[in-house]
Amino acid sequence: MRAKNLDRPAEIMRWTYGLVPIAAGADKFTNLLVDWDKYLSPLARRLSPVRPRTFMRAVGLVEIAAGALLLYPRTARVGAYVVGGWLGAIALNLVLKRANYDVAVRDAVMGVSALALARLLSK
Repeated sequence: MRAKNLDRPAEIMRWTYGLVPIAAGADKFTNLLVDWDKYLSPLARRLSPVRPRTFMRAVGLVEIAAGALLLYPRTARVGAYVVGGWLGAIALNLVLKRANYDVAVRDAVMGVSALALARLLSK
């Protein structure tokens, strides 16, 4: 059983790491927040069999699913691992793009925090 003083921070993190990927994933379909295609590395563009816009919509679906996993308590731990790995992949993509290093560092730190959340949820 988890210590009571860990319940509140873990719940705040669970909701944050659940809702933010859902919002970012939904925005992949509207580009209201940002033109997401500009974050795709040249390597990812070359390797993808589809147009960047289509690729980013698929990314959006994955983000929405990962966020939903975190919002449902029974799958939250798995969702935290998925979000952590996903954020790591995003950071790697940005490093390969050789741009947006600030965003890459932010996403790497968020990914590590999501992995820490997964550990908290397993106790």
